[in-house]
Order: sequence, then C-alpha cells, then structure tokens
Amino acid sequence: MNTTETTVLTVKDLKVNFTTPDGEVNAVKGVNFDVRKGETLAIVGESGSGKSQTMMAIMGLLAKNGRVSGSARYGSAEMIGASPKALNDVRGSKITMIFQEPMTSLDPLYTVGKQISEPLIHHRGMGKAQARARVLELLKLVGIPEPERRIDSYPHELSGGQRQRVMIAMALANEPDLLIADEPTTALDVTIQAQILDLLADLQKRFGMAIVLITHDLGVVKHVADRVVVMRRGEVVEQGTRDDIFERPTADYTKMLLAAEPSGSKAPPADNAPVILEGRNVVVDFQIGTGMFFKSHRTFRAVDGINITLRQGQTIGVVGESGSGKSTLGRALLRLLDSDGRYSFASNDISHLDRKGMRPYRRQMQLVFQDPYGSLSPRQTVGEIITEGLYVHEPNLTKAERDARAVEALKEVGLDPGARNRYPHEFSGGQRQRIAIARSMILKPKVVILDEPTSALDRSVQRQVIELLRDLQQKHDLSYVFISHDLSVIKAISDHVVVMKNGKIVEQGPTDDIFDRPAQDYTKTLIAAAFTH
Repeated sequence: MNTTETTVLTVKDLKVNFTTPDGEVNAVKGVNFDVRKGETLAIVGESGSGKSQTMMAIMGLLAKNGRVSGSARYGSAEMIGASPKALNDVRGSKITMIFQEPMTSLDPLYTVGKQISEPLIHHRGMGKAQARARVLELLKLVGIPEPERRIDSYPHELSGGQRQRVMIAMALANEPDLLIADEPTTALDVTIQAQILDLLADLQKRFGMAIVLITHDLGVVKHVADRVVVMRRGEVVEQGTRDDIFERPTADYTKMLLAAEPSGSKAPPADNAPVILEGRNVVVDFQIGTGMFFKSHRTFRAVDGINITLRQGQTIGVVGESGSGKSTLGRALLRLLDSDGRYSFASNDISHLDRKGMRPYRRQMQLVFQDPYGSLSPRQTVGEIITEGLYVHEPNLTKAERDARAVEALKEVGLDPGARNRYPHEFSGGQRQRIAIARSMILKPKVVILDEPTSALDRSVQRQVIELLRDLQQKHDLSYVFISHDLSVIKAISDHVVVMKNGKIVEQGPTDDIFDRPAQDYTKTLIAAAFTH
C-alpha cells in the first residue's frame, strides 16, 4: 500500500468532554496522530476508549452535551470550531464516514438510490437524472447485484452486507480523500466481512484515498492496516506500524488486547435435565411485495422445518451466514412473529396462544438484541429502561421497590448503580450491552435468547460479557439460545451448536464435535473463515 508522507489529516491535543448529571466525563484526553494519503490507519481499543468519539469530534458530530478542543486539520482547513457551512463543505465530499450499523444510519423512508444521490446533488450540483446515472455506477462499483432494481429498494429490503455496501457507495460518491470506517464489518458474518474488506482495499487503490479504520477486531487490523493507534481511556497508549504493534508491542495494555480471545468451554447439562423450550417443525414464511401498491407477491421461506430442543441450564449456539434464518428462528421460538409448528415452554403448549395468552410467559422468555444502542430508548434513563418490564409484570411494586430492583440488577451485571440516572448515549457499547442484559435479568427469566449480543464489542469486552453470562447462567440456572456469526464466541459459550443455511439446519451436535470433527463442507468453510486470518 501507498504510505507516502503526504498528510491528509493532522490531529493535535484533541480533547472531548461530556457534561452529565453526574459531572464531567473526559472521553478523549489530548490525542495526537496523523493520517497519510493512501494508507490505512487503524484505531483500536476497548469500548469507552474514545476511538469513535475522537472521529465524531473531528467530523462535528458530537452529542449536544459534548465539547471538543484541540486541532484537527484537513489540509489547511481547521475542523475544530469550524462553522456548520465549512464543515458541510468537507463532510460528505472530502471526508466521509461509514458506521457500524447501516440500518440505523440509512433513512427507512427513502430508497437507497435517493440517499446515495444526496451528496452528489449537494456537493456537485448534479441534476436528478445525472445523479441517478452516477448512483448506478456506484452500486455496480461496490458489487450490489441487479443495481437497476436495487436502486429503488428501501434499506429493509437489503441484507446486512448489501446495506453496508450501500453505505460505502454513499461515502465514495464524491471520491473523498479520507474515508472513516467505524466498525464497518462487526455486524457481518465472516464470509461477508472478507468481501467488504477486499472491496475497501480495492476501492482504496482505485481512488488513492486514506482510510481510518475504527475496530475492535485485531484480526482485521492485522490483515489491512499500515499503521495502528492503540487507545485506552481516552489516551493513546502507543502507535506504530502494523508490525511494531503485533510483533513488538511495548505497552502492557496492547499485549492484553492481543491476548484477549474468548476462551473456556461450557459443560453440557445432565441428560435428564428437563426440556424448557422446544420447537418442532418450525416454519416461518414472509410475504414479499404485499400491499395495495404491489401487483404481485411471492413467499420467502426464512425457516424451513426446524426442530430444536433446549434443556434447563443448556446453551445452544446457532451459527450461519447473514440470511440463514438464525435470528428469525430465535424470534419464532419466543412467539414474536407468525409461524407454523408446535412450541412448548416448560411442558406447556404455547403453539396457538395469542398476544394476551403469551403475556404470562413473556417475563420468563427474554431477548437481548445485537445493537443495544438501537434497542435502548434514548429518551429514558437507564433506571427507567431497566424497570420498564416491571410495570407490566409486577404492577403492584412501589417506586422505591422498583428502584431497589434496578440497583440489584445493575450490580449483578457489574455496573455502578448510580448509572441508573444517566442516558444510554453516555455509555460505551459494552456498558450498554450490560444494561440490555440487566433489563432482561430484572424479570428473573428462565430462557434468554441472545441475538448477536457480542458482535459490536471488542474482544476484551466480549470475554467479560461471556463471563458475565456464564455467571448469571450458573447463578440462576438459565437456558440460553446464543445466536452469532462469531464462531470463537460460540465455541466458548455453547455446549451444543446448530449450523444453519438457507433456513435449514445443515448440521448440529455437541460443541466439540462440530468444531473438531465437522461433517459438512459448509461447516468446514465457516470454521476455516473464522479461524484463519
């Protein structure tokens, strides 16, 4: 890769502070680094290290309670303290940014074509027809299949990998000098992740742009980065070339990050452990193209005749690529969407219960989502979020009793009880996931379905969350269905693994059998992609 000394961005003594009800939070404390033309600079560190807030501050995208000082110069232009107009002249044109979860970054009310065309119309003054032609070029460039049809699709009609490609097309619309990619592959399965990284590398060579890659995945960093900045608690711990960081790290913290991989194993429950949740011949169909504006529709079978049995104290890991049906299966087991099949919970047939009939079971069957920031209301305090379910399932509790339960739940997940008076945006990703877990645990469930709960977290925090889930499982004799594309996490937490593809189970069995003696080629491919960098 090109590592010429031409500097695109120079950051000096950058500081970011947030004003909160509990006082000042110093998120970034005097950071210094530069980005050179044509290189990939990776910024790594645990959740809360300040890596994302550093780049958000540079782009002028901090929350209202945030303040920034210091310097960030793009060429001769100072970004810190610049007027909105000056920032808008640079953002989306010379410096662009793609985010971790494109579904929350793309507007659900507009087609992807309209959204990609906006920076072209704004920065280049293109007409609608000219912008549409350019959008088609961009969609082809980033590998979207059938671009003539997809240009008029809405974000929800695309897969996760396709949505991320749309975000990349939007970021590249004006051929920027610098692309900031904030965890661009963490929500994707290993095979799609490899495709996106190869795409970015190809586009970087084509346009000669610099890339700042914010990520917790050190495997990705080792594969694509030229230089690495390691951050901890708002400060740069060390920085250097990729070889310096991976082969000759000097800081203990860097060494810890390099060693932080999910580890351990889960013993299976006893053979006579009672069955807590079961689904027999589970089928989920979605009607595509329905409604008064569509002339025809077709049926898409997301889950196709699956049998699954979860015992008390067991953890079933469900793996597969995006679109395999694993998340849909999880929601079907919780009776959260229309499906066919026979379902039982603690020996009770729940197959035909309506919403009202399911209510007594809801507190015992909880769901933890992939993106806690999207699932936690930004308008509620953490205490309000955690105790919300108590209003439904224990309506007679007093305010003081609910508050006491919130304190207990936060302590159980390793958070300061004082955090209940703060808002979700004031927490790191790992802390938000602990809040989401606390929200489930406060209802004392028997079954928890965890849908990609660690994919947005760095490795060291992943390990902490896995250990927390293990402790909670042992303490409360919980049963988990753990859905993930991350096979190293699945290997550490599960005692039984289900491998899915195209809505069907390809293979299942004890964790050791699946990882040490996989029988199917698809399983072998997934394992090879996961454990080979």
